[in-house]
Amino acid sequence: MKLDTVREDKAIENLTSRLTESFADIYTPEDIESAIRTARETFAGDPVRDYLPILIERMVKEELTPKPEREAQPDGASSWIRPPSGAAVTTTGTPRRRIPIALPAAVAGVLVVATVATVLVVRNGDDAAAKSGLVTVGGVIGSEKRAFFEDPDVKAALAEHGLEVKVDTAGSREIATSVDLGKYDFAFPSSTTAADRILQPAAGRPAVSGKKYSVFSSPMAIATYQPIVDLLSASGIARQVNGTWYFDVRKYVDLAKASWRWTKIRGNTTYPVNKRILITTTDPRTSNSAAMFLAIVSYVANHNSVVESAADERKVLPLVAPLFVNQGYTDSSSEGPFDDYLSLGMGKSPMVNIYEAQFVDAAVQRKLKPGMVLMYPSPTVQSKHTLISLNANGEKLGELLSTDTELQQLAARHGFRTADKAQFANVISRYDVPVAKDVIDVADTPTYDALERLLDAVSKSYR
Repeated sequence: MKLDTVREDKAIENLTSRLTESFADIYTPEDIESAIRTARETFAGDPVRDYLPILIERMVKEELTPKPEREAQPDGASSWIRPPSGAAVTTTGTPRRRIPIALPAAVAGVLVVATVATVLVVRNGDDAAAKSGLVTVGGVIGSEKRAFFEDPDVKAALAEHGLEVKVDTAGSREIATSVDLGKYDFAFPSSTTAADRILQPAAGRPAVSGKKYSVFSSPMAIATYQPIVDLLSASGIARQVNGTWYFDVRKYVDLAKASWRWTKIRGNTTYPVNKRILITTTDPRTSNSAAMFLAIVSYVANHNSVVESAADERKVLPLVAPLFVNQGYTDSSSEGPFDDYLSLGMGKSPMVNIYEAQFVDAAVQRKLKPGMVLMYPSPTVQSKHTLISLNANGEKLGELLSTDTELQQLAARHGFRTADKAQFANVISRYDVPVAKDVIDVADTPTYDALERLLDAVSKSYR
């Protein structure tokens, strides 16, 4: 069977960039690439793939890290040699060391033995995990976090802490209301509101006892295209500030109330489609991203005030329910509409409600096409991805994801904002992603009970 090494190739590319930055003062990029290539070749034909990047990184770091000068060993293992005169130098004048083409057999052997338990997990599955000492932790998550948990670097980082994490995906509101949580160690919806719902009793299910971990966050955003942005800008609905595009939600609600269509926009020759001007969302009955969009539009429809009372709900419902019902069919989780955005173009959905993290992750993975643009609703809301532990294993994972520097850095690489702002800033700078450094125009979300009542009312509008 031919192995699918696309993710492995991407992980090796990222590894090469990291090591080139780390050892730039003493090695040439060619030397580092050669060392990585040599280490990778030692696993040629091996069925183990997911953990190769971390094994290779350990081997190469061991080889690159400067050691005291010593005599050649009788067994032929490479000894550390000072760079010869005339060696390549960096711009600071520090000599760059030339490294051996072949990695020391002793080093490679020790590292492979040290990580054999991790490798066994990939080879033999759950039984091997138990024998190796790794604990399998199962959870149900919002689909926008699937790529994070499938990242080989994330898997390897968790394995170093003795964990192998396996996940199923579902809409966050499904997780909170209808998913059987009894078979999981943790639940990881995409907002504090959904997490709070998990901790409350639901129909046929008692209240869940567990700890909350606000692991990372992502503001809600709109994925669109340059021709659409140009149309909206000419109509005063979109504006650009310091290179970032913002979408006026107040004007959007007014246009939707008046049943405006794209063909009504003056001078529209780029998207002359007789469709309602609507932002594509997920299904508010199942998905957190749609619930967050409901929080935004209800805030605006309530004259920039959080919906609190029954009177507020009655006032905003006629304005906000059509924004969802008039879309027709909607996906149950955020992965579907964003995948359509990446692959189908603006003909199907010219504007898609997403998590900012999805756009950043796609940029890092080089999946964005020319003309794809990110806008921020004005106002927007912050979606705090909150893990609920359901037992001690879930607690360990929650603690790790919240505090471990490497895992937080990997989360930033997947587009999530962490407690350390510098991590996210480094990612958007390195990959040149046009997102807002700080999101300021943020609305408060309704309370758990108020948002649930709104969601139930919108759900009834579908019927």
